[in-house]
Amino acid sequence: MNTKNSPHHIVIVGGGAGGAELAKKLGDSVGKHNQAKVTLVDAKLTHIWKPLLHEIAAGTLNSSIEAMEYIDHAHRHHYNFQLGYVDHVDPQAKEISIAPTLDDDEEETIPRRSLKYDTLILAVGSLTKHFNTKGVVEYCKFLDTLEEANNFQSYLMRKMLRAQNRTQELRPGQLHVAIVGAGATGIELAAELHGATKKLIAFGFDKLEASRDIKITIIEASPSILPALPKRLSDAALEELRKLNIEVMTDERVVEAKKEGLITHSGKFIPAETMVWAAGIKAPNFLTTIDGLETNAINQLLVKTTLQTTNDENIFAFGDCASCPLIGEEGFVPPRAQAAHQQASLLVKTLKYRLAGKTNLPEYRYVDYGSLVNLGHYSTVGNLMGNLMGRWSGSMSVEGFVARMVYKSLYRMHLIALHGYTREILMTIANWITNRGLKPRLKLH
Repeated sequence: MNTKNSPHHIVIVGGGAGGAELAKKLGDSVGKHNQAKVTLVDAKLTHIWKPLLHEIAAGTLNSSIEAMEYIDHAHRHHYNFQLGYVDHVDPQAKEISIAPTLDDDEEETIPRRSLKYDTLILAVGSLTKHFNTKGVVEYCKFLDTLEEANNFQSYLMRKMLRAQNRTQELRPGQLHVAIVGAGATGIELAAELHGATKKLIAFGFDKLEASRDIKITIIEASPSILPALPKRLSDAALEELRKLNIEVMTDERVVEAKKEGLITHSGKFIPAETMVWAAGIKAPNFLTTIDGLETNAINQLLVKTTLQTTNDENIFAFGDCASCPLIGEEGFVPPRAQAAHQQASLLVKTLKYRLAGKTNLPEYRYVDYGSLVNLGHYSTVGNLMGNLMGRWSGSMSVEGFVARMVYKSLYRMHLIALHGYTREILMTIANWITNRGLKPRLKLH
């Protein structure tokens, strides 16, 4: 129970889709009315919706326009923001430790500090898992963070500039992009890169010919792409990729990455100077070092259906970093943005219960609203479950314009959860006025 002199301190670690929404909702409720102190800790100053990273990497979305600044958001929504990377949790002392923040010159900007908590909520998301495949860390790109996406865009732009201003023939694989993993991230990145390179050529890169010089290959270890979707939709996505001349290799497991390309288990060599690893996920390693808490093989914290960790009722975890059992069926909640959004909404209710001294906390029941995969402006495919379709039961397959509009609406729902309806409408109008005819549809720097 909180007291007047010492309010209950809720600390949220991780400002991703779920963490940022939770901080806003708690700040606007218990924080605004001084029922609790709410603190969000994140290693970055800005938030971007992770499903957009492939567009930022391709240069078709400008992160400086879409990113939300935590400091401003915290001020507007009655919570505190602390910049830094949490590298240690002490459940006995109910304290977290935040590593020093360094600038670009490796000089300390913010020293190491610690924060006491009454309730700790871990929402640190996930990272790409490379399965310790030889050469991947050295030679492959990752798109786990906004910084990595921006760096990839700059890298790709330099590659194209060099190719445009070359004095000799292109090297084998010089403008070949090989993407490992045919899940949503890999598929969406491939389609977005195809569109981006065509736009670059239209901007005057006249020494390059897309069909001749630029090649995109997706390599997948399983028999088909997009295993989370029904076969008909997986096949539809494959057909769209082939229309774009994107090569898709299934049943091929990458066993080594080299500077010049990738080697698969069957002995095939895929020449590519640009390689992106988008296969598999894991939670951050530091979660496995927290005394007393249980983790699984991919570092996720084991939680109960209340989202409390199995061995500590004062520590909650949700989103990609948590392994939560499904209610009424076998298995665990999938690591998807819609799950994090649902869990954030539940935890608002949960924290109000805790502040009122209630011990019978609500349980999380996963609701599957379907899956959508966006192939840039070319197409979108997916299935919408009966839970989203209201009075209809089962699921409905959607493609093309309808699916694209639904996909866009998911992002708008996230922005509304962060900013509210009025501010989001005004921001949308402002962005439309700023971008329409005033800025190129591709980031060129």
